[in-house]
Amino acid sequence: MDSKLTAIVSRFAYEGTVSEIKPLGEGLINDTYKVKTAEQDKPDYVLQRVNHLVFPDVDMVMRNIDAVTSHIRKKLEAEGVKDIDRRVLRFMPAKEGGKLYTIVDGTYWRMMVFIAGAITKQAVNSESSRAAGRAFGNFQAMLADIPVQLGETIKDFHNMEFRLSQLREVVKSDPAGRVNEERVQAMLAEIEKRADEMCKAERLGREGILPKRVCHCDTKVNNMMFDEQDNVLCVIDLDTVMPNFIFSDYGDFLRTGANEVAEDCPDMDKVQFRMDIFKAFTEGYLESARSFLLPIEIENLPYATALFPYMQCVRFLWDYLSGDKYWKCQYPDHNFVRANNQLHLLLSIEKHWAEMQEFIASCMK
Repeated sequence: MDSKLTAIVSRFAYEGTVSEIKPLGEGLINDTYKVKTAEQDKPDYVLQRVNHLVFPDVDMVMRNIDAVTSHIRKKLEAEGVKDIDRRVLRFMPAKEGGKLYTIVDGTYWRMMVFIAGAITKQAVNSESSRAAGRAFGNFQAMLADIPVQLGETIKDFHNMEFRLSQLREVVKSDPAGRVNEERVQAMLAEIEKRADEMCKAERLGREGILPKRVCHCDTKVNNMMFDEQDNVLCVIDLDTVMPNFIFSDYGDFLRTGANEVAEDCPDMDKVQFRMDIFKAFTEGYLESARSFLLPIEIENLPYATALFPYMQCVRFLWDYLSGDKYWKCQYPDHNFVRANNQLHLLLSIEKHWAEMQEFIASCMK
């Protein structure tokens, strides 16, 4: 076994004897390992290095996670749920200081109980989309009465006004000399035409009409664990959990899940919004979230669906005009293709606006 990893594990208050440590999964942000114990009556664990370049305030991240998992655990205990360690993540405290992480040579590490017999899914279909909607809606519902104020782990992550200001600043400075391209000007015109409407959430928030709630903010289908019978066990990858408008969890899932193709597909004729995924996810989400949602949140779900392709179009174009500094690119136009893909997804969504409104209304009867 790797002596460095063994030494890191030894810093946590875990049960059992470590018999093996090996890489786990293919995460893009954090380095993850499975820690196997020798005893059959002791759990295995997951050891993970937290990327403090992406999450600069790791202490805030872990305080948020502690508050969220503790609150969910109390709810599950009150309901009499028996397999709680399969239904909510359990992090191990460090031996020194008692925090849910430890620092080794400037790197941040945490350790949690491994959920045995659980799997993640990559493919999105109607069944998994309905399960995802139900799971993320239930996640929000359980945290609707959390008594603590969480921190913002990535500042202005889903703030549309901020994302537009970033784009407008780079248009003025034009560091890569790309602003005057005809295709860029055409895309900027489409963005600006919708800018006022797409900043509606921030305005409603300032007016005190639209509340911020505890949201996951990274609602992909592979951020849920399923059991052997395809039931959702729990929501995972909690680093981005923070206060936000519920549109973040609803719209961000549909942006990726309901696009007929990948977000960097260069064939714009193939970019289509899948209403079957929209309907399945919405049914599941409203089934578990309608108990706490306000009318203004429900009536703006079509807006949320359009908001996230629009936001991602803005962000991809910003990176293209910046000289491709943020996202990795496989070819020179990669970021522009991504932006164009998201714009075409938005255009497809807009064609379904009335149908989305009618469907949401039917779900609320």
